[in-house]
Amino acid sequence: MDSGIATPTSREQLWALLAEAAEIEHHLMCCYLYAAFSLKEHADEDLTDVELAAVQRWRKEIFAVAVEEMGHLAIVCNILSALGAPAHFVHQNFPVPAGYHPSGVVVKLSPFEPATLAHFIYLERPADAEILDGAGYEPARRYARALDMDRLMTVCTDYNTVGELYQSVEAGLQFLCDAFGESALFVGDPQHQLDAETTRLPGLVPVRCIKTALAAIDAIVVQGEGAKACGGDSHYQRFLRIQREYDALLVSRPAFKPARMNAYNPVMRPPPTPEGKLWVSEEPAAALLDLGNALYNHCLRCLSLAYAGVDRPTQTTLVSATIDLMHLLTPVATMLGRLPANPSAPDATAGLSFATIRTSAALPAEAASLDILVERLAQFTARCERLGTQYPELAPLLDATRAGTQRVANRIAQAAAESREGQPKAATASAPPTNDRPPAPRAPPQPVADGNGVEIIPGSEIDLVYEGKRCIHARHCVLGQPGVFKANVEGPWIDPDAASTEDLVTVAHMCPSGAIRYRRHDGGAEEAAPPINLVQLRENGPLGIRADIVLDGTRIGMRAVLCRCGASKHKPFCDGSHNEIHFRASGEPDTVESQPLAARGGPLRVDPEIDGPLVVTGNLEICCGTGRTVNRVTATRLCRCGGSSNKPFCDNTHRRIGFRSEG
Repeated sequence: MDSGIATPTSREQLWALLAEAAEIEHHLMCCYLYAAFSLKEHADEDLTDVELAAVQRWRKEIFAVAVEEMGHLAIVCNILSALGAPAHFVHQNFPVPAGYHPSGVVVKLSPFEPATLAHFIYLERPADAEILDGAGYEPARRYARALDMDRLMTVCTDYNTVGELYQSVEAGLQFLCDAFGESALFVGDPQHQLDAETTRLPGLVPVRCIKTALAAIDAIVVQGEGAKACGGDSHYQRFLRIQREYDALLVSRPAFKPARMNAYNPVMRPPPTPEGKLWVSEEPAAALLDLGNALYNHCLRCLSLAYAGVDRPTQTTLVSATIDLMHLLTPVATMLGRLPANPSAPDATAGLSFATIRTSAALPAEAASLDILVERLAQFTARCERLGTQYPELAPLLDATRAGTQRVANRIAQAAAESREGQPKAATASAPPTNDRPPAPRAPPQPVADGNGVEIIPGSEIDLVYEGKRCIHARHCVLGQPGVFKANVEGPWIDPDAASTEDLVTVAHMCPSGAIRYRRHDGGAEEAAPPINLVQLRENGPLGIRADIVLDGTRIGMRAVLCRCGASKHKPFCDGSHNEIHFRASGEPDTVESQPLAARGGPLRVDPEIDGPLVVTGNLEICCGTGRTVNRVTATRLCRCGGSSNKPFCDNTHRRIGFRSEG
């Protein structure tokens, strides 16, 4: 170990050093998220198609790095827990004042721009990299924090890179392990920690001994901070690749600006020291910032309680709630970048400030704490309803946030009820064998109405979405996962926890109508748009569509089965009426000569014309039942009256036969 590395000589000093490491990881995560939230999303924001594709890649990459920073934070909290300390999720509000970190570690919230990207590269640099920080990130003053660590009170130390900070942590762990002995040093209960199964963060394992502690630190260093041999997937190298692509695009078009003009260091109230900060005073940005920061703090509250010694099922529920709330936070934070922040800075838009609250300590590990979490979520729901009325232009966003917080509340309330009843959600390995009769099967959860006939069936790792009016009874669900989809029962009939997340995703993707969908809250990927948009013609039946479908201006998912017989009572969706009326239409029409499309994916607009056909716009390949391509189009009109002599295409027979689409 380098003799110049500061070495903690007490448990208290090591706790303090790990707390600083936790805050560094937390601060980096927030900075990366802020930059990602600022990136533009649409071509009409002065982006070419090539630029938009690049910006979308960067946003995805930066989000991935931020998730890995969350993993680093969890690793540090696992080490703290193993050493007998609580997890550490508090942090200084932005911008972090001088003295809190070494003078060379400047932490502030900035939109995505060349200087911000250069700063990220500087923070993630390996120890042997000679690079400069981004312009504007020079420390306001130089100072030294290094003090002798052989003191009773905790002290700060200096470090040039984050990797050097972790070298001090490693030195302290080894020193105290030698001084106390391994069993006396690692006194925390490993069951209080988080792992990969609970969080879906690869490589996250409980810390039980000096070997696992050092391995955990090494995982952080190699992945991003301070790695001497940075691989292609290190944070340092990933930001360098973004920088090279950014520079090339600027050469092609110097006016290229990938981000909105989000404020630097937005704050919620008039700052007593306003330098370098912008008070978000304009409405509705101020109200939305309040909501966003509240969601963020509730994430931290749930995560803190997950470390506090709750049982495993409750821990899983709390981590899932944290992930769900972060998903809800993302569109709120992105919307802030579109809203004016303060009249004194007319060109600046708002942004999420990640402000924390003073009462952020972990709640006790008991059912009453879960009730408090639900109580707080109810406040979010009510606020979303109120703001939706005040600001109709934000109603879609607020409605989605309200529905999401209600789902999270329902899951936590169920965990509280089960905690009080003393009924674990899953049998533990230590449960003694019994000769008594087996317990009654667990009842499927009650579905939650989500409007327009859509039901949300909550699960611990994934919620299933069921929209009955779209179901065509293809039976892939009840045949593929009969333990989840319980046919011929009264009451609730879908149990998401009866199968693995991946099995549920698979069976949902097999549902041709899109009646079964899902919402993951385990950090996994949601359903992706198919690379090729397809309409499949079913013999004597409906139109099966696979695409990013925009129906009447609303995205409805990637799968749908639409009526073409004219008899469905749930138009534009098929309800099986073609069987009742003995509809006849070939699934193998003649091939129409067409040229390969320049692009084969992308959104597919389907606009049902009143009393007329389905007007389809977008890249589309029309296929017969055996897979043969019938036609390739970018715009067409598909018959849905059942009478066209040129099926599947409209020939205006609907006018002659008086077809009625019922609106």
